[in-house]
Amino acid sequence: MYNDLIKVISIAPGIFPNRIVNKIKSKPIKASQQITRDFLALLEKQFPIESRHPIQIRKASQFASHLNIHVNHLNRAIRETLNKTTTQVISEHILQEAKILLRNSNSSIADIGFALGFTEPTHFNNFFRKHARISPTKHRLG
Repeated sequence: MYNDLIKVISIAPGIFPNRIVNKIKSKPIKASQQITRDFLALLEKQFPIESRHPIQIRKASQFASHLNIHVNHLNRAIRETLNKTTTQVISEHILQEAKILLRNSNSSIADIGFALGFTEPTHFNNFFRKHARISPTKHRLG
């Protein structure tokens, strides 16, 4: 079908608007790129966080389930497209949001951790220290 559209465009130029021609002629994206786009859209949809609605999806398997694909397929697509693991991408987004919330909100560190999907304040502290190499309290003050 794609080749048929290209033939029609080349035989009868001027029938289709330029924006449609450019869209048809543009190279189709790979499945891994589409999966990555869908994954990132689903990830971004959770932000910004409202304190009453903590993050619901935090694991690669949960994202894969929402995207109706196997977790291994999601991991391969993310690695192929972004050269990172799915877990790395998720952690980076959570860390980025944590830094924003620590700097710009008056919520307690425990409440921020809960909003980010951590069940215990110590889990959030450990996560933040591991990825930011500084405690949440020092980040907030610094």
